[in-house]
Amino acid sequence: MRLRHWQWAICAALSAASAQAGQEVGDYSGLPQDLAAAATAYDLAQFKSDRPELERLLADDYILAGSNGRNQDKAQSIADTVDPANKTSYVAISQQVRKVWPNGAVLGGIVDAKGINHGKAYTMRARFVDVWAKRDGQWKVIFTQANRIP
Repeated sequence: MRLRHWQWAICAALSAASAQAGQEVGDYSGLPQDLAAAATAYDLAQFKSDRPELERLLADDYILAGSNGRNQDKAQSIADTVDPANKTSYVAISQQVRKVWPNGAVLGGIVDAKGINHGKAYTMRARFVDVWAKRDGQWKVIFTQANRIP
């Protein structure tokens, strides 16, 4: 019972963060509460380059399939995200897709982003799909496909 209280408190805090965060967080209303909290935390962790949260939310066997045709594992993906030479200043998520089944989900959509990459300004528009799995009671991203949109 005590654990359930803490889960509710964490979900409420993440929901409040989502309400204050802005466009960098997707709309996860209508999803199971624990998945919505995990997805919100993942969006914020990516935007804020939060290594501990990324470590927690990405599965150990995570794979990112990017537009460049290369795959990255968990360590490579996190290293790129938290690289101080990369700074995202704006993210907006739109055209969301949400499919959920017991212990699994696909969350995706369109992401528009702006920032600095090794001293050069960039803008990007991409379609993404995150595949989630509930393992040992915790939601983890196990796979991401991201493709730039011209």
